[in-house]
Amino acid sequence: MKTRTTTTRSSLIIGTRGSKLALWQAEWVQASLQALAPELSVTLQTIKTSGDKILDVPLAAIGGKGLFVKEIEEALLREDIDLAVHSMKDVPTQLPEGLAILCIPEREDPRDALISRNELKLADLPPGARVGTSSLRRQAQLLHHRPDLRIQMLRGNLDTRLRKVRDGDYEAIVLAAAGLSRLGWSDQVSEYLPYQVSLPAIGQGAIGIEGRRDDAFVRSLVQQLDHQATHTAVTAERALLERLEGGCQVPIAAHAVLRGDTLLMDGLVASVDGQQVLRETIEGPATEAERVGRRLAEQLLARGGRAILSQVYGNR
Repeated sequence: MKTRTTTTRSSLIIGTRGSKLALWQAEWVQASLQALAPELSVTLQTIKTSGDKILDVPLAAIGGKGLFVKEIEEALLREDIDLAVHSMKDVPTQLPEGLAILCIPEREDPRDALISRNELKLADLPPGARVGTSSLRRQAQLLHHRPDLRIQMLRGNLDTRLRKVRDGDYEAIVLAAAGLSRLGWSDQVSEYLPYQVSLPAIGQGAIGIEGRRDDAFVRSLVQQLDHQATHTAVTAERALLERLEGGCQVPIAAHAVLRGDTLLMDGLVASVDGQQVLRETIEGPATEAERVGRRLAEQLLARGGRAILSQVYGNR
């Protein structure tokens, strides 16, 4: 990979997936960077990822990590693009050599949201109701609270998923509140699921800007969009995920938040059927986010998380 020696550039190319949500996120970064540097030309390049191409198989069954980022990272390494915009919940904890998450802007609402045909809440869905989700994390927690539900695979972009519930393919679906908010579709939400019912995915609601480690110009520019509290919280969550050796499609959940200089964090490991749910809470100095996340992971492993995760990985 070439070494960057220039200190200024006249143009930048942002790599992004082509879904409505991904484009919204990339366009937000594009507008923010152009506001910071009006003389800079910032353009988008859409890239189709493996996760976009395989729509008829549950993500957990595909295996591997980075299904929604791998091809974009390859474009970064080839220097076809200058930076990439991701949903942080899709980004593996191990990045390719030479790349780094340079910036995490302020997080949107990290909660899960229930969308039902008749605006019913989770507790009011009829017995045996068909609920759509592609996430084992959501499946496990939903079944823990409502073991009578029938969880069915749901793939596709947000607008496709919303259409499927309107068409009656499902009584309800569960989506990330952040994406609905960003696209102006919050009016579709029947209920925001509290953390006690559905703890979010690692990094849910946060956008990450990835770039080459040696690109000082991009680093200095995008770091102006960084939100320290969000970056700290997501760092702790990703440290937990890395210690548990999990990907984005295993029944692991975590949510961290700053209260002054203290980091408060909840973590969860569950069996796919929801019968076993381990949950722990921890707090620690915000300056030691990675250590706090790893400590919480160790607590979950000690309580039986290792056996649960071994079974999940063995069944994949």
